[in-house]
Amino acid sequence: MHESVLFNYGLLQPSEPKLSALSDALLFGKGVFTTVAIYEGEPFLWPKHWRRLKESSSKIGIDVGEFTETKTLRALDELIAANSVRNGRARITFFDQSANGPWPYRSELRTSLLIMTADRRPRPENYTLTVSPCHINSTSPLTAVKSSNYLEKILVLDEVKGRGFDEAIQLNERDEITSACMANVFWMRAGRLHTPSLSTGCIAGTTREFVLERVECGEVGAGIEELRSAAEIFLTSAGLGIIQVSEFEGRKLKGESQLISELLPLHP
Repeated sequence: MHESVLFNYGLLQPSEPKLSALSDALLFGKGVFTTVAIYEGEPFLWPKHWRRLKESSSKIGIDVGEFTETKTLRALDELIAANSVRNGRARITFFDQSANGPWPYRSELRTSLLIMTADRRPRPENYTLTVSPCHINSTSPLTAVKSSNYLEKILVLDEVKGRGFDEAIQLNERDEITSACMANVFWMRAGRLHTPSLSTGCIAGTTREFVLERVECGEVGAGIEELRSAAEIFLTSAGLGIIQVSEFEGRKLKGESQLISELLPLHP
C-alpha cells in the first residue's frame, strides 16, 4: 500500500481515516468496493467500475447520492498523482456509516468513501490452482455484490495457500464452477473458451466483461470436470490482469496462450 489515501475527497495518511465503531460498516461489513487497474498512470475500465459500485450500493441499501462519478474520478486521479503510481491498482470503497441494523443509534453520518493505491499483486511464475471444499451460495442476497464482507474468501484463500496453492476454485451448491476466490475463471476446452455464467453466483468482474467483449466465449453452468479436462485455464481480475494457470490440482497445463497476447495490457 502507498503512503497517502483519499477519505471523503481529502488527502490523508493511511492511519487518519475514521469509521464509527457502531456503524453498519464496522459491525457487519456493510460496504462495497472495486479494485481498479492502473496502467501508465491511468485508471483502466473506469466506467465499468463506477457502474458496478453504483449497482452494488443500490442492492444492499448504501446511499451514495452525494458522490458523483466525475468528482470520484478526479479524486482517484489526484491520489494516483500524489502516490506517483505508474502501474498498479486502486481500491475504491463505500462504507455505510449509518447504524440501522440490530444495534441502531442516531448518526449524522451516512456514507464514507475511501480510495487507496498499491503496486500490482505479485504474479508467481508458476501459478497453481486447486478446488476449495467451501461452496458459494448462488441464492445469497450478496450474490453479484462486490461486498466489503470478504472474510470468507480470505479464509478460503489462506487455507489453500497453506497447502501450497496460489488460488482455489469455488463451486456453488449445485457443484457448478463459479470463480476463484479473488478472480474470475476462463478455460479452453475443445478449442473454445468458456467461463461460468452469472447464474452460478460468480461476480461480474470488470476484467471478465472486458474479455467477453473481445473474445468469443461461452457462458456456462459446468461441473469441475470441465477444468480437469481443460487444455488451458486463465484467471482474470483488476489486480492480476489476465494470468495463465500453470498447474491445476497437480496437472501441468500448456504454455503461454495466444489469448494472452491478444488481450494486452491485461498481461503486463
